[in-house]
Amino acid sequence: MSIHNEEWKLWYKQPASVWEEALPIGNGRLGGMVFGGTDVERIALNEDTLWAGFPRDTMNYEARRHLNRARALIFEGENVEAQKLIEAKMLGRDCEPYLPLGDLMMARVDSSGTRTNEAYSDYRRELTLKDGMAAVTFLSGQVQVKGEYFASVPDQVICIHYVSQEGQLNYDISLESPLRNNIEVINNKLVMTGRAPSHISDNYQGDHPASVLYEDNFGLPFEAQVWVDTDGLLRMGDGKLELREAGFVTVYLAAATGFVDFQTSPESREMSDRCTMQLSAAVELGYEKLKQNHSAEHQQLFNRVDLRLGSNEGVDGVNLPTDLRLSAYKETKNDPGLEALFFHYGRYLLMASSRPGTEPANLQGIWNAHVQPPWNSDYTVNINTEMNYWLAEVCNLSECHEPLFDMLDDLSVSGSRTAEIHYGCRGWTTNHNVDLWRMTTPTGGSACWAFWPLGGAWMVRHLWDRYLFDLDIQFLRERAYPIMKGAALFCLDWLVEGPDGQWVTNPSTSPENAFLTADGQSCSVTLASTMDIAIIRELFTNCQAAIRILDKDEAFDLELKKALEKLPNYQIGRFGQIQEWVEDYEEAEPGHRHISHLYGLHPSDQIHEGTPELFRAAAVTLERRLAHGGGHTGWSCAWLINQFARLKDASQAYSSVQTLLSKSTYSNLFDAHPPFQIDGNFGGTAGIAEMLLQSHLGYIELLPALPQAWKEGSVSGIKARGGFTIAMTWQQQQLDEAIVLSERGGKCTLSYAKSDLVITSEQGTLVDVVEGQFEATAGIKYIVRVK
Repeated sequence: MSIHNEEWKLWYKQPASVWEEALPIGNGRLGGMVFGGTDVERIALNEDTLWAGFPRDTMNYEARRHLNRARALIFEGENVEAQKLIEAKMLGRDCEPYLPLGDLMMARVDSSGTRTNEAYSDYRRELTLKDGMAAVTFLSGQVQVKGEYFASVPDQVICIHYVSQEGQLNYDISLESPLRNNIEVINNKLVMTGRAPSHISDNYQGDHPASVLYEDNFGLPFEAQVWVDTDGLLRMGDGKLELREAGFVTVYLAAATGFVDFQTSPESREMSDRCTMQLSAAVELGYEKLKQNHSAEHQQLFNRVDLRLGSNEGVDGVNLPTDLRLSAYKETKNDPGLEALFFHYGRYLLMASSRPGTEPANLQGIWNAHVQPPWNSDYTVNINTEMNYWLAEVCNLSECHEPLFDMLDDLSVSGSRTAEIHYGCRGWTTNHNVDLWRMTTPTGGSACWAFWPLGGAWMVRHLWDRYLFDLDIQFLRERAYPIMKGAALFCLDWLVEGPDGQWVTNPSTSPENAFLTADGQSCSVTLASTMDIAIIRELFTNCQAAIRILDKDEAFDLELKKALEKLPNYQIGRFGQIQEWVEDYEEAEPGHRHISHLYGLHPSDQIHEGTPELFRAAAVTLERRLAHGGGHTGWSCAWLINQFARLKDASQAYSSVQTLLSKSTYSNLFDAHPPFQIDGNFGGTAGIAEMLLQSHLGYIELLPALPQAWKEGSVSGIKARGGFTIAMTWQQQQLDEAIVLSERGGKCTLSYAKSDLVITSEQGTLVDVVEGQFEATAGIKYIVRVK
């Protein structure tokens, strides 16, 4: 088997000129975008708790007054009037945005301090995924300059290290920020302090005279500190550090904000002390030890999984800079090595933007340069936040899932007030946008997106999925089930009896989409959208399974059972498609980017080959979406990969991989909505994994959607539900060998569509298999081959 064997690197022959060319580094809390400039180096900085706003009450205390009237209008068929009422009386204010910290600037000067603009040659800029290191090398005249960059998880600093010939490095080092700030140089240390805006309003139309609001004593304080170690001369300049005649320079950066938690007013003293402590500890360790700590920790996670796809025969992608390699792919759609690199890049980005104790990855992961970023760079929980974490378990990065669970802990508190005040329900809920302050109320704008209180009910499936992968009963009992139950309590109370006796959600929307009423008006508000009911059905079913495992809450189990019997079934429309709404409305946008009504196919497990009529209807639904231009945004295309993989349509799944890379990927391989959104990166990685392994139906299916382009390949370290780790090799599109490691022991059921399987233990003993199932022993590897 001749599989390509390349290092997982992005590399370029010129500095980055725009954000979409820069290279990301991050430790979950601090993020940097490395431009690799030769005259002026810019590292764009982020700190994951730096958001606008402060703890405040976002409740609309009048919303519930109008709920019954809105419901009555919908039951009477006056959907447009109901939407007008909701938008006038039942919505709220927008969430706050995620903000940039600023930029670390390193301007090259001569020994007298005059800016230089020397020609450079032999330039190379790269990001090595397996090490989590960015690097740059170039010749300035006849002098070689080398730089390395990383963001350390163990030591919580960003580190930049330049080396050259003795006496050849001259830099003015400074900090800048688009936020209000003050910069001082104190004892050879560069210190930037500031306070974020207390509120930022959207200003897409340019009609707000003061959309960025600063107020004394409101808004998050922030601080960044920079220390420079060098063999050259270091002077304190006016707001900068002046480095002269050095052979090496190491720049250490620490940053923090005054964020305490979503309910507590910010503070500044502890923030400053934390910065000083982290910076001092890093400086004491020194560059080589920091690098060693960083590499060891990074590789421990990254090296768990490997993927090789195809031979790259006739493809020179490995030897091309990444931007040219991507350009070539747009023409040929042929570079399995690039597709594998994209998979690994998704894992790298999640590692860099989501670690235990940090905030979850937002719409831009952790990397944002805008004070007013697209869609506030927030947590959009009607698909995007969830998509960020689809890869976490299957791609063996369970630790990176933790920040989402921490946010769910918070939302179960803040969302309990929204459940009661807005909707008169028990439990907790969140609508479609969440920020650092754990806003769970509807935003302003259109009910099309703003009125959708099922965000919490969707996100808790990640808790259940974590349990299914790890089978940790303590996690289920203490962490997952209480939050799942709270979301289910909300849904029980949110359901109301419809005219036909079924229990429905009312008002209901299908995220961000609209239908046409009988008189041709565009409308988003109805009852019992297919996605609403699918999410609720799944949540109730998962809660029942948890109740059986934990042997508790019998009365609650009966409540769930009664409700499940009353939920509407899926409906198939006049085109043979899964209906998106309770009625077979004319679609306002048949090629809409959201595919909400196929939630039951993916990420849920309600539609599958065991439900053949719905399975066929799901395929028709996707055909119609694509025929009308669907999948035109990066994340939407990524969702298609996962959907088609579930349909076992390898050709269409792979076509979506090709489309994602060729039409929705920037030269630094960031996903393009456009503009940049990171969910397409994460969803694309998850989709490739879904093509190779599925375990959502209670058994492990090997190579369920393997395309012709990946005739040979290998993967190792990916996870299956039930506590299993899988490695596979294949040739000529046929499974060659799989290795199954059982972490917990217990029953293991394997399926491979093309052949029956023979299973032996690692000692060579033939394993007794009945209909693909055998009893696995914890810690034992099993060798799987075709008959």
